Amino acid sequence: MEDRLKSLGKVDIPAPSSQARDAALSAALTAFDQAADEKISIQTQGSGMGERLKSSANRNWRNFMTRNRLATSTALATVLILPLAGYLTWTVTGPGAPGVIVSERKEQPKAADTAKKLEQQSLTHEGKLKQDKAEAELRSEEQTEIAQLPQADAPVEAAPPAQLPLRGLNLNLKDSRARSLAQPGSQYGAASQQPVMRPLPPVDLVEPVEDRDRVQQVSDNPLKIVKEEPVSTFSADVDTASYSLVRRALNEGRLPDPETVRVEELVNYFPYDWQGPDSAATPFKANVSVMPTPWNRDTQILHIAVKGFDIKAAERPQANLVFLLDVSGSMNAPDKLPLLKSAFRLLIDKLQPEDTVSIVTYAGNAGTVLEPTKASDKARIMAAMDALEPGGSTAGAQGIEEAYRLAEKAFVKGGVNRVMLATDGDFNVGAMDDASLKRLIEKKRESGVFLSVFGFGQGNYNDQLMQVLAQNGNGVAAYIDTLAEAEKTLVQEAGSSLFPIASDVKFQIEFNPARVAEYRQIGFETRALKREDFNNDKVDAGDIGSGHTVTAIYEIVPVGSPAVSVSDLRYGEKAGEPVSASNEIAFVKMRAKRPGEAKSELTEIAVTDANVLPSLDSAPDDVRFSVAVAAFGQKLRHTAAVSDYSYDAIGDLAAGARGDDPFGYRAEFLKLVRLAGALDR
Repeated sequence: MEDRLKSLGKVDIPAPSSQARDAALSAALTAFDQAADEKISIQTQGSGMGERLKSSANRNWRNFMTRNRLATSTALATVLILPLAGYLTWTVTGPGAPGVIVSERKEQPKAADTAKKLEQQSLTHEGKLKQDKAEAELRSEEQTEIAQLPQADAPVEAAPPAQLPLRGLNLNLKDSRARSLAQPGSQYGAASQQPVMRPLPPVDLVEPVEDRDRVQQVSDNPLKIVKEEPVSTFSADVDTASYSLVRRALNEGRLPDPETVRVEELVNYFPYDWQGPDSAATPFKANVSVMPTPWNRDTQILHIAVKGFDIKAAERPQANLVFLLDVSGSMNAPDKLPLLKSAFRLLIDKLQPEDTVSIVTYAGNAGTVLEPTKASDKARIMAAMDALEPGGSTAGAQGIEEAYRLAEKAFVKGGVNRVMLATDGDFNVGAMDDASLKRLIEKKRESGVFLSVFGFGQGNYNDQLMQVLAQNGNGVAAYIDTLAEAEKTLVQEAGSSLFPIASDVKFQIEFNPARVAEYRQIGFETRALKREDFNNDKVDAGDIGSGHTVTAIYEIVPVGSPAVSVSDLRYGEKAGEPVSASNEIAFVKMRAKRPGEAKSELTEIAVTDANVLPSLDSAPDDVRFSVAVAAFGQKLRHTAAVSDYSYDAIGDLAAGARGDDPFGYRAEFLKLVRLAGALDR
């Protein structure tokens, strides 16, 4: 081959002929025009754009070549440019090009054969080598482009969900592209014979994102007959998580799951100006009133409002806090770990210099990020917080054990020792089940280390477990969905969240059957206690923090009211009216322990006619507003008692009792009522 090439190199090249050049050029261009016209005539409508562009380019090229003599001064230039242009045109628009549908091949016209022969006769040795090199480069580039395309078994990254045009669709690029590439007629199919374009397979519907939120299913408190069950006993509850869950749902344009609506948590979310005790010698004080029910003219509301003693900042005890922070992969969302870090920065700013902070994280395995550190070393604490990144699975049980170890290591006698768990509730890895975690929390509670829970995010939020942990850890359960909520919970209400002034707070209400025929407690379904639990100091109950308020509401049916739903028994013994209690409607008893003490103290209040208000309008703003919130919670739970009471009526009652609203909480509530009314149609 090399010898042949060398011999060809010695061949004399004939002088270019202008007549041969013109003849070859004219014949070649005529052939291409004829071939293009035939191709266009067989195209399916709407798919011949490539052919029309080629035909136009050919005609323009012909005019240019025949008119511009400077560009065609030699035959050598003609034989080099013409084959290359023809090859490029064939590559772009010929068989195998994207978007082109090709019919069966036809024989070349005779004019094209003539042009081809003229080309072969005119090619020189040097021109042939250059053409071969150009063709090789073009084939190499084409193969490189094809190799870079996703193959049938290669993973294809789909667009993130936020970029999809429609929620609920799954653009499964990997599967659909693989099916397209595997088609026999596909451009890149291994067994492709004819490059016939096929439609892409239909877009797959996405499987809905699994909602693994867990909530405890609880039925509304039933109507009780006083002659049969005159006593109602329950534990104090100062949690507020339910309100935040309800707010998040409504702001997202959907009604909340009724199981997430705990009416007492909605009512106790708001700060109220109840009258509190005068000194720390009395941990709390109860305010009781009776008034007409806004949603039923034949019943009454028994309203019990309790406020704890408010410890001044200079007098509060030293705090030993352990932040137990979930940094698992499920926390990788803007409303989870980033919000968590911002929220706890607010709390750190609130602490006193002598307070102690530790940080434990859990993701796969628990780890200590920060050993007990004085709050005065704020820079070190903040640096540890800033370094947190999400990743791994969740080993919540191990994290809790490590957090309690650090809390006991830095234990402050006579102070506040508390683990503050912040998580989305996804305890999916660990040796402990929910019952084992509960027992661990109860055991550590006896040592003086309490537990509070702060929830973040949604999708796998275990509200049920968070409630159990907080209730058995003598702490609060809050749900933080915004930075404003974090500021409310961890800054404005830090005293009530961190510093208890009474523990194991229990309520017991006994109704006088001579005055009350029936009653129904609104909320507190998960806080119900047995009657005998009230005097048993070994039975755990809720805590009240510094300056905290607890509000309980009953709907009662007076004796002789048309609203009485159960008739007297024919053969039962009728209870006689106690002469000494003829003016009493009910009797309220409260038990609570002072911090660090094992024996509870009893407080008793008689509810008499002196506590009865003539009308709902005569009640204070805080009382009327709390009743409106109670109606709203029942409405969201689809409670039958308020089925005829509209959202507009609830909004009017709350708006008329808005009163002083420095932080805008009540204004926000009015907006939520309007949203719920628009959605619940």
